[in-house]
This record gives sequence, C-alpha cells and structure tokens, in this order.
Amino acid sequence: MQKSQKTTTHFGFSEVETTKKQGLVDDVFHSVAPRYDLMNDLMSLGIHRLWKRQAIFLADVRQGQRILDVAGGTGDLTQAFAKKIGTEGQIVLCDINESMIQEGRQRLENQGLFNIEYVIANAQNLPFPDNHFDTITIGFGLRNVTNKSAALQSMHRVLKPGGKLLILEFSTPHPALKPLYDTYNFNILPKIGQWVAKDAKSYQYLAESIAKHPNQLALQQLMAQAGFEDSEYINLSFGIVAIHTGYKY
Repeated sequence: MQKSQKTTTHFGFSEVETTKKQGLVDDVFHSVAPRYDLMNDLMSLGIHRLWKRQAIFLADVRQGQRILDVAGGTGDLTQAFAKKIGTEGQIVLCDINESMIQEGRQRLENQGLFNIEYVIANAQNLPFPDNHFDTITIGFGLRNVTNKSAALQSMHRVLKPGGKLLILEFSTPHPALKPLYDTYNFNILPKIGQWVAKDAKSYQYLAESIAKHPNQLALQQLMAQAGFEDSEYINLSFGIVAIHTGYKY
C-alpha cells in the first residue's frame, strides 16, 4: 500500500511539514512575547506606532460596533478600538498564542480596559457565528498563518454583510529601497533580537516571514478569492508596510 505524501509549507526560508508549522510559529511567539512591544519599538524605530495609528483611522470603528482583532497579540489595535466602541460595543482580542494573549490581557487590564473578550483561536477556523462582526482587523499576523486563504475565508464568514476587513502587514517595498531593507532585516534585526531578547533565531524567522509574505497585488488577489470586494491597499513607508481593506457584501 502506497504511503500518502506529506505536504510541506514554508517556515521562514525552511520547508517544513504543514502540520508542524503552527507549533514552530508558537515557539517563536512564546519566546518573544515578554519583550514583544519593546522589540517593535527598536526594530521599527518607533514607526510601527504611526503605521498602527493609520490603520486605526482607516478601520473607522464606531460606537456600539462589534469588532474582532485577529492575531491581536499584546493589544495595540484592541486598545484603541476598546475606547472607541463604548459600553454598548463588543471587542474580541483573538490570538492563537497563549503567551501573547496573556501579555495583552495584563497590559490592557493595567490600563483599566475591561470591556474586552479574550479568545485563543486559530485564524483559519474562527470560533464565532456567521455574519457576526462589523469590522475585523489583523495587524502583523497574517504572514504567520499557515494557510492564508483559509484564514481569509474564515474572516469573511464571520464578518457581517457590509462589514470591513483591514489587514496591516509588512509588504514589498519600492525596488530602490529593497537592498537596504533586506540588509537591515537579515543582518541587523537578528542582532537586535540577540542583544535585547537573547533570541536571534526567532527574529531571523520574523525577517524571513516578511520576505515570504505575498506582495501587495498577490494579497489583494487572495482577498478577492476569499470573497472580499472593493479591496484596496495603501503603501506606508514606501511599501515596507501596506494596509489592505476589503468588504463583504
């Protein structure tokens, strides 16, 4: 009897069995969770705060809405949305990694925010009803998902008709910038990880995951295939980061 072939996918620049990728990604985020916010500031020279501010503006969250922040991690986007939706609204911070959820919960509760629900779940199989959320966001998380198409389809399912998906993610920068950008990602970023977090390997993976992520047009096509319409993107910092939006009708 012929054995079935194992499927593989990328983990950074490595090829791994598809079933093993999530565990490897979990190990990375268990490792980086305690210093995740500090590393974001160091890696981006604080510019990630401006990127997120623009994403929050474009999400256009309103009072009383129901919001899902997928791969919400330590809760930068969730924090802003929790203040905007008011007591009549609902926000869920969802992440597959328990360490990141714990960091986020402690941080947000320390700021006096208690109107947030915390859910540990895989973006590929979100445990929510159909047509449930007004807005879904995912910030710097999609590139770590094993099956991006499945995650987009799952988010489309739980989004209300007329609802918006917003994706904030590293993307493909302008060609003139790419050599310098790659030098930073592959030579400097792991050294910062080793210096601050004593973990060069995890930050090497994060750099590689950026390089393997679909470019702006490819991600726009994946969104369309998942059912999202009127999808658009804007580049920030010459395309180092892009914000994608799409709607469910």
